[in-house]
Amino acid sequence: QVQFVESGGGLVQPGGSLRLSCAASGIIFSAYTMYWYRQAPGKQREWVAHITSGRITNYVDSVKGRFTISRDNAKNLVYLQMNSLKPEDTAVYYCNIGPFDPWGQGTQVTVSS
Repeated sequence: QVQFVESGGGLVQPGGSLRLSCAASGIIFSAYTMYWYRQAPGKQREWVAHITSGRITNYVDSVKGRFTISRDNAKNLVYLQMNSLKPEDTAVYYCNIGPFDPWGQGTQVTVSS
């Protein structure tokens, strides 16, 4: 079955960096656009970035220039490099092939001093 396992989150000070990873299984990974989403406390889940099978990328305006999405098709992994983190980036981060089930457990990112 389709499964996503996110990792790499943690507590970081404003201005710091984190690299999230997501391992996907149950799909022909190389054929899919891969997405990162996030959900902050009390808010709806939002799209953050995506990377197509052809490695075309796009980002929500609030993270442009700070976050970089990449993929390793040989390992079925998608990454999110997050730099210059801000408190408003605090959320649980998820990867998926679209905004639908199933979702992984996510990885918590907390940006705080």
